Amino acid sequence: MNNKTLIIAEAGVNHNGDIEIAKKLIDVAAEAGADIVKFQTFKAKNLVSKFATKADYQKNNTNTHESQLEMLQALELDNESHYLLNDYCKKRGIQFLSTPFDHESLHFLMGMGMETIKIPSGEITNLPLLEEIASFNKNLIMSTGMSTMAEIVDAANVLISGGTETEKITVLHCNTEYPTPFDDVNLNAMKTIADFTKLNVGYSDHTLGIEVPIAAVSLGAKILEKHFTLDRTLDGPDHVASLEPQELRTMVQCIRNIEKAMGNGEKKPSPSEQKNMVVARKSIHYSKDLKLGHILELSDFVMKRPGSGISPMAYKSYEGRELKNNVAEDDLLKDGDFI
Repeated sequence: MNNKTLIIAEAGVNHNGDIEIAKKLIDVAAEAGADIVKFQTFKAKNLVSKFATKADYQKNNTNTHESQLEMLQALELDNESHYLLNDYCKKRGIQFLSTPFDHESLHFLMGMGMETIKIPSGEITNLPLLEEIASFNKNLIMSTGMSTMAEIVDAANVLISGGTETEKITVLHCNTEYPTPFDDVNLNAMKTIADFTKLNVGYSDHTLGIEVPIAAVSLGAKILEKHFTLDRTLDGPDHVASLEPQELRTMVQCIRNIEKAMGNGEKKPSPSEQKNMVVARKSIHYSKDLKLGHILELSDFVMKRPGSGISPMAYKSYEGRELKNNVAEDDLLKDGDFI
């Protein structure tokens, strides 16, 4: 990918279990210029027990009388829907991706021919699932919300020892709060992850707005993931912390601009500014009218625009030189003026 950031538009469960909404989300992601649109694959019965409670953000944004199991059952996509959405992504020219949350879902996605596996934050300590994921030796993207550095290193070691090549793993710094307070983002932790693991890093964002994802790209994120929705006011656990379509388009464009702006790191005049050097820089000029035979003193020089003559950095080297012709105030000093 060179310097290009892989942008994942995270549809997640913002389809609310409706395949037509899911298709509209694919349309939005494709039109925004994202590289990948990602969903979530799970069997609720394999993911949570009937006694599991909701997170606070889920309680705030969904029916308070339903359990987490009931909420997730309403958000499942069946197998046929996955194939339909994958085909629709091909038509729209965007890559389909989905996150498996259990063994059954992992094998289903592998059967679909997925070349990339996204490991969600909640599964980073799920040793049996990590070992099974590692055995496929696919491209892996691992989110690290709620994790300590030690847990990230342990998970990475499981993936590598289990058969996944290191160059196929990207670790995403992440905070699992929806929305994430800016004070809790800790974006510099992305570099810490890179230093400890020696793996590619990226960022999965749950803040409101687009500032933090753009900053993550400027700090070297190879992959950027961001939730989006058709409408933040829709019912569902993740809509409120998601971007709306125009915001997603703006974020993608800003990231592409930042990629261009990062450059190659070599400091030299750019092609666009070279034409301004003559206008903005100064040259050595004569400060007054001087006659042939005059021995130049430093007070005879003045530094003025344009910069088409001799650089002021060299002005002291002309002290004591004898003029071979008359010069006028504001004339450019030239090497041909001296005996």
